[in-house]
Amino acid sequence: MRSSLASLHSGLTPALTDGKVRHGHKEATDASGAATGLLWRGADAGFALSGRPLPRLSGGEVLVRVRMATICGSDLHTIAGHRSTPVPTVLGHEVVGTVVDTGGEVRSHTGEVLAPGDRVTWTIGTACGTCARCRRGVPQKCVAVRKYGHEAVTDRWALNGGFATHCHLLAGTGIVRVPEAMPDEVATPANCATATVVCAARRARLAAGDVVVVLGCGMLGLTAVAYAKDRGAAAVVACDLDEERREAAREFGADTVCSPAELAEVLDEVSAGDGADVVFEVSGNASAVQSAFGLIGIDGRIALVGSVSPSPEVHLEPSGFVRNLSTLVGSHNYGVGDLAEAVAFLDRAAGRRPFAALVPVSYPLADYERAIADARGHAAPRVAITTGP
Repeated sequence: MRSSLASLHSGLTPALTDGKVRHGHKEATDASGAATGLLWRGADAGFALSGRPLPRLSGGEVLVRVRMATICGSDLHTIAGHRSTPVPTVLGHEVVGTVVDTGGEVRSHTGEVLAPGDRVTWTIGTACGTCARCRRGVPQKCVAVRKYGHEAVTDRWALNGGFATHCHLLAGTGIVRVPEAMPDEVATPANCATATVVCAARRARLAAGDVVVVLGCGMLGLTAVAYAKDRGAAAVVACDLDEERREAAREFGADTVCSPAELAEVLDEVSAGDGADVVFEVSGNASAVQSAFGLIGIDGRIALVGSVSPSPEVHLEPSGFVRNLSTLVGSHNYGVGDLAEAVAFLDRAAGRRPFAALVPVSYPLADYERAIADARGHAAPRVAITTGP
């Protein structure tokens, strides 16, 4: 019988279900120092491959050769017209790459000087480090933030997303080295899905011994399940409408899985009637958000992570929330410390959880149409685009 992850991947393009990752394509950088970007021009004009000269780096900047970029749900929302994004742009923010050049001495988050050949990942956006938001510890909301895969291209910043042969990292970007043994398939989602979960866990004060509920078992949910177990959660309950996703959650460490209709009874049994200590709501579904308020016990914490676009209102009766010392936090993106912890977590969990299986197939950049079609068909939690080592 196929595993649940294999079953989730069964919709992949037949030619790509042999388990082989496709890297056999031409080097996209020519002798003149040019690069290729996949330019998104809007829902009407679509994509176009575009040649770009390599940038002249200013101080603190880094040129990275993209090894792999995965297609995130927010990229798909943009492509579908459900999310407003300045155009033209280069989409893609889940990326891992190799340093080609630096503008002077540039250091990683640990203070090590970066050099050509270093394999790295980086924060989804820049942070100035000096504004009030950066000083308060929310650098992802820096007043001068520039986000990879989310900004219109300019003459100065034309390689600003992951769907390209190269990415131009601006000063103020947090850069984390990737362990040598970590596969690209494991490392690439770190600077979106994994780091987002780490930040949400920090904001929700996830601790060893907690009873945890994860609402939604997509990429974020599976990551949240594995991270909660890594942090010593006493029990993790994973809830999703889809049976195959629930079974995938078991592979990532969930102690109990259930449908939304079963959740209240299951949690009552798991927690001996005390409710959850932490609820991660990662689906963005309004009904799931509403249900979270009834799941937490005394001093319970709810982290809303999936609600990144407008949805129906939910209702809260405040007196119980007050008397139970409840906490509700929103969590969006992350800081460089969260990204560093995300990479460290993947490094220590890789042998125990099937993270590589979440990115089962990749396409060369020139084959972007098939990559996006597979991603839009939800053939796998992530579909990748590669441009070589």
